[in-house]
Amino acid sequence: MKYEIVAEAGRAKSAHMETVHGSIETPVFMNVGTAAAIKGGVSTDDLYQIRTQVELSNTYHLHVRTGDRLIREFGGLHRFMNWNRPILTDSGGFQVFSLAGTGRKIREEGVTFRSHIDGQRIFMGPEESMRIQSNLGSTIAMAFDECPPALADRDYIVPSVERTTRWLRRCQTELRHLNSLPDTVNRQQLLFGINQGGILEDVRIRHAEEISALELDGYAVGGLAVGESHEEMYRILDAVVPHLPRKKPTYLMGVGTPANIIEAVDRGIDFFDCVYPSRNGRHGHVYTHSGKLNLFNQKHALWHGPIEEGCGCPACAGLRRPDGSVSGGYSRAYIRHLLKAKEILGMRLCVLHNLYFYNHLMEEIRAHIRDGSWDRWKTEALRALRAEERL
Repeated sequence: MKYEIVAEAGRAKSAHMETVHGSIETPVFMNVGTAAAIKGGVSTDDLYQIRTQVELSNTYHLHVRTGDRLIREFGGLHRFMNWNRPILTDSGGFQVFSLAGTGRKIREEGVTFRSHIDGQRIFMGPEESMRIQSNLGSTIAMAFDECPPALADRDYIVPSVERTTRWLRRCQTELRHLNSLPDTVNRQQLLFGINQGGILEDVRIRHAEEISALELDGYAVGGLAVGESHEEMYRILDAVVPHLPRKKPTYLMGVGTPANIIEAVDRGIDFFDCVYPSRNGRHGHVYTHSGKLNLFNQKHALWHGPIEEGCGCPACAGLRRPDGSVSGGYSRAYIRHLLKAKEILGMRLCVLHNLYFYNHLMEEIRAHIRDGSWDRWKTEALRALRAEERL
């Protein structure tokens, strides 16, 4: 891996990253395809068209449905889903948090819990997570961790974080072993460690310093946007990011809104993922530079224009035909009609618009960091986004 910062604006940074599956320009938003597909009928051809750089899939979900061993037989996740650009796989650690009500038992060896599909008992620890991700052959593997509730008390968080550090060391050892094997799908698989600690600054900082000493390929801040306020999240980022290696990729997991992303970029984060664009799109909520629109609202029933003027997404500018020409965009009125009629095309167009919006937002962010206009643009963009969130 090569990661080179090409421009800085205060704490904000923009970098060029080379991986075995191609380059990544940061800051970057990773489009979330949990089970190797974006919900809403979005294909990998669509992802290329909307200029996606990185796709994100989930270790746990692919393990329990279809199975990582079968995907390995296809040559890994890239070949299985017909995608030749970088993929990051989440470790399954968040499912340990989200499936707390399914008989979860956390021990030093790992975690036992029940599948959300068939109730079968599953054991996953650091070694198991690394083996599954190695079978998937993703570009970037995330370390297996526990994501404690953000508002948990110190007596719970401190031992949880200490165990996460021990698990990280085991992940590092196991992935080094797997990458040394001649039949491994991707012998250049990268490992990102995850900083935890709830909203306790001292725990977060100490953990950041401990994992930074391991000289990993990248570092994530996890366990945020799970119950704390935006102000608390920004406070933790202000405290923690300076203690992570600046010359390595930094990733804020599961965040968030366009305003969250801009605020986090300004604090030194350069990787993001969130289900908001696809989830909101499936419910007719679409993003614009002046806020979020609910296309089910009656005021859009006679709107002749696109979701957003000047947008280059397939919904606003049109879909590409086989001959290379573009069909022309769709009106808000028509997309609203599709949604009301429960036609899958309406959902698909909204999801494509939102993913394009996020990808294009990151392009704007990179451009303004690199040309020296970041501070002015950031202020104006946040003012516009916060002026009116039209739901």
